[in-house]
Amino acid sequence: MKKILTIVAAALLLSAGNANAQENVKIGKQHITVAEGRMTPEALWAMGRISSYSASPDAKHIVYQVGYYSVKHNKSHHVLYMMNADGTSKTLLTKSDKNETDAAWMDNETIAFLTGGEVWAMKADGSERRQLSKTDGKVEGFLFSPDKKHVILLKSIPFHEIIKENPSDLPKATGRLVTDLMYRHWDHYVESIQHPFVFSVGDGLAIAETGFDILEGMPYECPMEPFGGIEQLAWSNDSKKIAYTCRMEKGLAYSISTDSDIWLYDLDDKKDGYVEKNLNLCKWGADGLELPNVSACSNKNMCIDPTKSLKNQPINHLKENGYDNVGDMQVGYDQNPKFSPDGKYIAWLSMERNGYEADRQRLCIFDLNTHKKWYVTESFDSNVDDFCWAPDSKTIYYIGVWHGTENLYRTNLKGEVTQLTNEWADFGSLQMLDSKRLLMERHSFTTAADLYVVTPGKDLSKTKIEQLTEENKHIFDQLKKPTVQQRWVKTTDGKEMLTWIILPPNFDETKKYPTLLFCEGGPQSPVSQFWSYRWNFFIMASQGYIIVAPNRRGLPGFGQEWLEEISGDWTGQCMKDYLSAIDDATSNLPYVDKNRLGAVGASFGGFSVYYLAGHHDKRFKCFIAHDGAFNLEAMYTETEENWFSNWEYDDAYWNKDQTENARRTYENSPHRFVDKWDTPILCIHGEKDYRINATQGMSAFNAARMRGIEAQLLIFPDENHWVLKPQNGVLWQRTYFNWLDRWLK
Repeated sequence: MKKILTIVAAALLLSAGNANAQENVKIGKQHITVAEGRMTPEALWAMGRISSYSASPDAKHIVYQVGYYSVKHNKSHHVLYMMNADGTSKTLLTKSDKNETDAAWMDNETIAFLTGGEVWAMKADGSERRQLSKTDGKVEGFLFSPDKKHVILLKSIPFHEIIKENPSDLPKATGRLVTDLMYRHWDHYVESIQHPFVFSVGDGLAIAETGFDILEGMPYECPMEPFGGIEQLAWSNDSKKIAYTCRMEKGLAYSISTDSDIWLYDLDDKKDGYVEKNLNLCKWGADGLELPNVSACSNKNMCIDPTKSLKNQPINHLKENGYDNVGDMQVGYDQNPKFSPDGKYIAWLSMERNGYEADRQRLCIFDLNTHKKWYVTESFDSNVDDFCWAPDSKTIYYIGVWHGTENLYRTNLKGEVTQLTNEWADFGSLQMLDSKRLLMERHSFTTAADLYVVTPGKDLSKTKIEQLTEENKHIFDQLKKPTVQQRWVKTTDGKEMLTWIILPPNFDETKKYPTLLFCEGGPQSPVSQFWSYRWNFFIMASQGYIIVAPNRRGLPGFGQEWLEEISGDWTGQCMKDYLSAIDDATSNLPYVDKNRLGAVGASFGGFSVYYLAGHHDKRFKCFIAHDGAFNLEAMYTETEENWFSNWEYDDAYWNKDQTENARRTYENSPHRFVDKWDTPILCIHGEKDYRINATQGMSAFNAARMRGIEAQLLIFPDENHWVLKPQNGVLWQRTYFNWLDRWLK
């Protein structure tokens, strides 16, 4: 039956007298009527999306941000709400059609926020608004010092180290002269980078018109591309120091390295030991020491080969190469520092190895008095995704994924870890609400993000969870929910694999249903209880499909050994795991129709689909691959973050001495098996995707059609690795389900 949905927008207003009305759409909460209780693309895009949030110092109020999207106007509007800490008395603070974001409390009565590229302030009831900064709209993030006498403003500065500036007499020239790697990142050419500037704050929180760049003259970014924000910087409790995240590399060296560090900047510029500007806490005690690098090294044997994985190069084996006296050099990703409330420690997230972006993310502690550092989550064999200090400076709360869920844990400074929640859900970022309670975001396969208060107990049984918001209750109350089940499947090598089974609303076990194998991306991202506005299991099940979503080899939450079995073996055990999951479903779940199976996925999931298309033994009746890698030789030099391909493939494809893993990887690239393709395929790609270039999707589509296989290509000229614009999002969903319905119903 045709889907029916009526949308009534409560606040779609155009600013009067503005010629470009598209840029001035005020979008508020949308009230909808859903036919037959079934989720549709339009209902999904009508939902409000909660993002950042902050509790007042006295823990009585919470300000939080919600994004609303209009398919009609193809725009979004981000607004701020206020509520009591118990979830009552929700009030919309945003008054204009401009986005208002990044709210932060200055005191119990005053909120700072970002709008129009400037920092503003208002009273807690939304009144007495005033502009604090004057930067011609250049502020991209801010962080006030605890004493409110200084503020960090994130601003972009011109960057022409890699892409040269065009001659001034050619102002309309569109060419770019590129001289090194990392000339583009994620979805843009790198012609500017962010730097943190420190400004003085005067009476009434007025921000001075001039400040100073703590990375003055340095060609390095802070925060780090492509997703870093203000969370990568922190003020000390006495407001005298700034801890910040920075990877001090550029060009080729940047493109192959994940070695970011935590630096300490002292506003007083003292020179008495560690209290000086730009001190590297990760490499404490190794001042002036030359690490292995890609440039002209003084010791040739210590040079890094940029065409090979760093896993076996000297940078990841420092002790064996004469660096055994300098301690832990922390050569992997280090980011997101946070000072303890008593000012004695800094904690941050740390990966061990250089070049491995999916290494286990540990929680590191640095003692500012003794200069010792250690890790407090070693007994947790998975990633720490976010954390916050408790007021006692001896306890840290963190969230991490284990067995397909993202739950809350606690550790002390001795590394004694306790699990505090065990929900079939994913908890998001967290912060202390008061001395005993946490303010957190929570979502799942069947519920969009809402805010919760969690009161940790001594253990799981004593923890209390209370929901504060129901942002999309008016939509979910009309929808019939799918059923989510856990299933442990035996793999071909005799191990147990957690597989999520999602059943349609009004499920009837006497019927047979078309079924989708979901192939996860990453390749090392968890199939935990995520809520996506594109790869959404709720809407897939609502269209009458069963979803089989395995936590195949290579996913976090099952120990580091399980996670790392995929690197250098993309087409080995992980592909067998996919087939084990779908074969188990067709053999043991009588309601799964083995004659109506599809396989779908994005990124590495898209790669998986392209590979399975040549190796599925006629299991599947159709495929959908979004932003997937198709030709691994081409991708090796197309992708911008070369550390990824180096670690995953081991070698450049032209190396004659490549490892067995590298040889196997290139020999099993999906494009080599197109002669075995026999099944309809939909290829989707964004032309601004610089992680996996659009030529990969185009090549796969072209190959399918030249083989005479039914195929479609959905190409987005203005989207990156994701699909972010409302109308493109709806087009994506409609195309996706039209393709599945054509072949599976």
